[in-house]
Amino acid sequence: MGQTISINTRHGRISAWHARPRVTPRGALIVVQEIFGVNSHIRQVADRFANYGYVAIAPALFDATHPGTELGYDAAGVERGRAMAEEIGFNGALDGVRGAFDFLEAEFKVGVVGFCWGGSVAYYTNTKLGLPAVSYYGGRTLPLLRDRPKAPLMLHFGENDALIPPADVEKHREALPGAEIIVWPGVGHGFNCDQRPDYDAETSQQAMTRTLNFFQKHLR
Repeated sequence: MGQTISINTRHGRISAWHARPRVTPRGALIVVQEIFGVNSHIRQVADRFANYGYVAIAPALFDATHPGTELGYDAAGVERGRAMAEEIGFNGALDGVRGAFDFLEAEFKVGVVGFCWGGSVAYYTNTKLGLPAVSYYGGRTLPLLRDRPKAPLMLHFGENDALIPPADVEKHREALPGAEIIVWPGVGHGFNCDQRPDYDAETSQQAMTRTLNFFQKHLR
């Protein structure tokens, strides 16, 4: 359904995966990658949102420094992806997200949804650009909680996430009383990704239903 396009950012052009629905769009979503780049999973996620009626665009946030990055879900991919995420930082990631927003905002109301590192980027985008945001297992959000949300916010966590313990989830609840925070029972980190060991199809679909309801409400 989707295709690769090029978008402008304040630091040059980057690629992005762009998927459009076959019906009149309900709005537009910026899909923010994990540390593994805009790989086949993220492209599938964008296509999935298009199937539900949203224009979806997944900017390749690492393109500014490492064009064409697609990493696997193995130890080498994790190590490489973490290094690249540290290299560009949240402000560098925001630059790519802002480029996607600039591409979409003249025509659509825009939200942002991110996964893992991208979940934290989605939160950061909410605080800086004021976009409704959904974060899936954003493991790097704690240091960002000093920046207050400027738009509606939903956070998904897995009950058995070894990277985000219950104490950290509770800190999110304390800092974000206005956010909708969902802890899914019996699942771990990456439950939405069918390329990860922790993938859970039932929870993934339930979380998608909650996410779609959120955007239907806030992108009217």
